[in-house]
Order: sequence, then structure tokens, then C-alpha cells
Amino acid sequence: MDLYFSPLACSMATRIALYEAGADATYLEVDPKTKQVQRDGSDFRDVNSLGLVPTLRTDDDVVLTENAAILQYVAERFPGAGMAAENAQERARLQQWLCFIGTELHKGLFLPLLDRKAPADVHAYTLKKYLSRLDYLNRYLDGRAFVLDHFSVADAYLATVLNWSMATPMIDFKAYPAVTAYLTRMRARPSIARAMAEELELYKAEIARHKAA
Repeated sequence: MDLYFSPLACSMATRIALYEAGADATYLEVDPKTKQVQRDGSDFRDVNSLGLVPTLRTDDDVVLTENAAILQYVAERFPGAGMAAENAQERARLQQWLCFIGTELHKGLFLPLLDRKAPADVHAYTLKKYLSRLDYLNRYLDGRAFVLDHFSVADAYLATVLNWSMATPMIDFKAYPAVTAYLTRMRARPSIARAMAEELELYKAEIARHKAA
């Protein structure tokens, strides 16, 4: 299968899941500005017209988009990794958390704060409206090792999104000790540590490439 990704973007969650499963995959880097596939210079929009990562091409040549859908596909494609839900109730909880991470944290909180072109009042409004989501997450994670009762693709996604905190100094994460402890544990997990280290180097190369352009 082929994973189209951009370094340190939300697509890193799928890389983590694939590493966790020990799955074979081809990783195709997409420049987020030019939408060019770095391996061959092709236009990524020929694969996904929206130009958004992650995009996964399965072994059956089916193209899947949207992070939550791809993560659940990987979890069910490799059941031996134990990243999927174990019953109907847990499946609903997994979907609940994938939705929460995607809407309340990824799109709601972090995306506006990571936008360097956003006016200061946008940042202020975002913090006022969405920090309550971190309060909620902090209470939930207190005393918990994972989002569910075992490592799942929700953890792969949550670790990826929380990792963006290194670029959002306007959030005082000292106020969220359970969230901070969770991210520290996740960063130490081999699949996550590997993905983060590899994509950090690719991100540095991406920044250098943009500066040189």
C-alpha cells in the first residue's frame, strides 16, 4: 500500500499505525505548498483532488481519504496489532474519540494556532473557545494509559496532534499534567518515537527546500 503524507502533519498517525502493525508500505512525501510528490515530481492532486493528506492507496488499488477512515482501515486490516475496537461498544468509543480529536483538537484548537497568517484576535478567540477541550481531555486521561483500554489508532492520532504543541507556545501545557504525561509516554513508544524522529528530519528538509525556492 502507498501512504501519501506530509512531514509532521496528521498523516503521521497512519505512519505510526503502520509501524505498530509491522506493515509493509511505501511512504510518498507530498509538499504541502506545491502538492508535488517528492519521489517523482507528480501532482498529488491527480490522486486526491483536494490535495489533502493522508491519502492511502490500498493493495487493491482503492484510494482512501480522511484520517479517521484510514486509521480504522489500517486497524482492521492488521487485527494482530490490536489497534482496533474489540466489540460494538468499544467501536463506538473509538469513533467518538477519533471524531473528538479530529474536530475539537486538530481542526478546532491547533489548526488556527498553527496558522502563522492568522490575526492575533483569531488566536485569542481560539484559545478562549477551545481550551476547554484540553480541560476535558486532561480529566479523561488522568489515571489512564491510553484513550481506550489498550493502545489503538486513537492514540496514534492523539499523539500526532498533541505533538504540535511544540509549535504552540501560547498554550500553557503545565495546566494539563495528565495530557503532558500522556504525550511523554506516547513519545517513548517505539512506533511513535520512530515516526516522529523520521518525520522531523523530513520536515527540516521541507523547510530548507522552501527557503531555497
